[in-house]
Amino acid sequence: MITNLLIIVIAVVCLISVFLTFVPLGLWISSLAANVKVSIFNLVGMRLRRVVPSKIVIPLIKSTKAGMGLNVNQLEAHYLAGGNVDNVVNALIAAHRADIDLKFEKAAAIDLAGRDVLEAVRMSVNPKVIETPNVSAVAKDGIELLVKAKVTVRANLERLVGGAGETTILARVGEGIVTTVGSSNSYKIVLENPDAISKTVLSKGLDAGTAFEILSIDIADIDVGRNIGAQLQTLQAEADKNIARAKAEERRAMAVAKEQEMRATVVEAEAEVPRAMAYALREGKLGIMDYYDMQNVISDTSMRSSISNAGNKNKNLTTDDTGMKDKK
Repeated sequence: MITNLLIIVIAVVCLISVFLTFVPLGLWISSLAANVKVSIFNLVGMRLRRVVPSKIVIPLIKSTKAGMGLNVNQLEAHYLAGGNVDNVVNALIAAHRADIDLKFEKAAAIDLAGRDVLEAVRMSVNPKVIETPNVSAVAKDGIELLVKAKVTVRANLERLVGGAGETTILARVGEGIVTTVGSSNSYKIVLENPDAISKTVLSKGLDAGTAFEILSIDIADIDVGRNIGAQLQTLQAEADKNIARAKAEERRAMAVAKEQEMRATVVEAEAEVPRAMAYALREGKLGIMDYYDMQNVISDTSMRSSISNAGNKNKNLTTDDTGMKDKK
């Protein structure tokens, strides 16, 4: 008898455990206390559809208390689509309190697009300041300026899906700074009127196609960098020097080649002299005595050249000896 009673107790406990597993009575009681209409069958259906009931019921209670008028099917569909139901509901409540017209479908779309909808609502209420890195820009006089700007942006909920992010804003602001500084005749003008950069860049409508609305662009810092114009002129002068040197080397090589060509022509002409003399002797146009006279003239010329060279050498040696004596 006791054994049978123990078996019945164990069976009842198991049945109650299984029932509580499929039927979250705690959530059902909480929804009833919050005046949220969620039937027990809906909770069991969530279990069967592999939906965590607490992920649906608790946000539903918050939205009902905030007067949002959401229903279970909307939240469950967003959960099954992979969205963050609690974050969407918190964003809707924050937008409702800030008097921002944000529908559930729009908030769900923003959340499914991978953006933090709650952060977007907070940014639309409290604008965010984005600081650009140092932007290098060169004025017309060749002086580089390093400009740092602070961009105040506010999230645009209507363009949050499909709109560009902060990186695009920074890139466009940097482009505007480079254009404005580059159109200035002197870097001194930019230093005297830094607000001209803000006005020019802000008037370009840089927030078009982005998820933000630019409220203001403030120049935080301007530093004078390198003299790019002087560096470019130096590089150009060095390049011109190298070009001139290459052209001079080309002319020298052509002159050397021309000289060698002329020498080859002279050698070739001198090689024809013995042949011409032999031809003249053979034809009788040059006598043997004429040939000997010519040889004597050549020998005499060679002797005179040798004597002249020897005299120059002796003169140089005498000059060197005189110099040594003077030193002594």
